[in-house]
Amino acid sequence: MINFADDMNEKTIREALLKGERVTLECKRAKAEVPKSIWQTYSAFANTIGGLILLGVDENLQEKDVSKRFQIIGVDEPSKIITDFWNTLNSDKVNENILVDSDVEVVNVDGAQIVCIHVPQADWMAKPIYLNGNVYKGTYRRNNEGDYHCAEAQVKAMIRDSNADGNDSILIEYYGMDDIDPDSLRQYRTEFRLENNTHVWNQVDDKTFLRNLGGYTEDRQTGREGLTLAGLMMFGKGLAIRDRFANFRMDYLDMSHLVGDERYHDRLTYDGLWENNLYQFFRIVSPKIQFDLPKPFKLEKGWKRKDDTPQREAVREAFTNSIIHCDIMATAFVSVIQDC
Repeated sequence: MINFADDMNEKTIREALLKGERVTLECKRAKAEVPKSIWQTYSAFANTIGGLILLGVDENLQEKDVSKRFQIIGVDEPSKIITDFWNTLNSDKVNENILVDSDVEVVNVDGAQIVCIHVPQADWMAKPIYLNGNVYKGTYRRNNEGDYHCAEAQVKAMIRDSNADGNDSILIEYYGMDDIDPDSLRQYRTEFRLENNTHVWNQVDDKTFLRNLGGYTEDRQTGREGLTLAGLMMFGKGLAIRDRFANFRMDYLDMSHLVGDERYHDRLTYDGLWENNLYQFFRIVSPKIQFDLPKPFKLEKGWKRKDDTPQREAVREAFTNSIIHCDIMATAFVSVIQDC
């Protein structure tokens, strides 16, 4: 990956070209003007992980040897190209300019002037970066060495992610306390009480408890109230969740310790034996994926047992993140496969 913190010079440009175009590097001939395709790359880099655009570098696609594929030809009038670039960048061609002056520079390579444009990854609140005022047709992402149109689902995911309040607090209309699995909420409240035995929330009813957690909400403008996305997914009845998010699935598959022609050692899926919400999935699967990990015995302060380890913490964190970062609003599933 190209380090944008490093100043560009002849050496860094040649080193970048030796590896060829990739997810973070794009070369364009641009002899006398700003190429039209630069804006697709700007959008793609901004919506992915950022990248470097080199203007004044020609690519011979027929050359198989990557180290010989690029020819440094330079641009005729770098100051004009830079001016034209900034003028277009600050017009309605793109929805937002995320560059600063230092992101664009000119580097002399063997007498040829190369215009280097550093495009950082856009902040999550600024995404998507799109072209021509059309978010669904003008949004691009970088894949290998190409710029590709984002599918509508990808664009919608970026728009949802840009919500400063997150998606967990979204009111799911027509879903209320009747859609909560009472056993799941009771089990969680018991765990909460054991960890926080003097907490004032232990004295409130289930609806108030959920509201305090962010699992239930009320729209003060309209008076509508009900479960939030987080409340439904965490503690909801499996049928209610499937009614609202028909494409969402949770699945655990243990591929370790196989004997003979076994296809899997253990599996947890939608079989009617457990309530299909995220809390139950985490509660059941978490011990399974930590079962074979070391569990040493240690006392803290002479009386409190501590048997957690960095390995167990890492596995638990990875499992938790797979749930947290799953895009519920799209076609999605949480799949855990244990193979060692």
